[in-house]
Amino acid sequence: MPDMDVALKDAMQIDGALGAALVDYNSGMALGIAGGAKDLDLTIAAAGNSDVIRAKLRTMEMLGLNETIDDILVTLSDQYHLIRPLTGRSGRGLFLYLVLTKARANLALARHHLRQIEQGIDI
Repeated sequence: MPDMDVALKDAMQIDGALGAALVDYNSGMALGIAGGAKDLDLTIAAAGNSDVIRAKLRTMEMLGLNETIDDILVTLSDQYHLIRPLTGRSGRGLFLYLVLTKARANLALARHHLRQIEQGIDI
């Protein structure tokens, strides 16, 4: 089973990947980061997307939905932002965050690859 650094490097191998992070959504802290750029601060994005996850989980609870989130997609004009909560026992409270450039990314393949990374990660 890959550790966090290997998982993030694997995520960066996805076509169009600009940055990846493993995030604790309770604190908003990025536990690990790969990639990024001057105009893509993954530390700030980690904190902001933690709010997204917590808001969605609260909404699902209020609606009485007994479901799990596979992933959350935010589509921007030039980028995809994928948020994938970890479902394994050791990953509770964590999510993988992946930023892709739309011009190079295949969204379906990226989601599939991120799911494989999530299933194999050992934290």
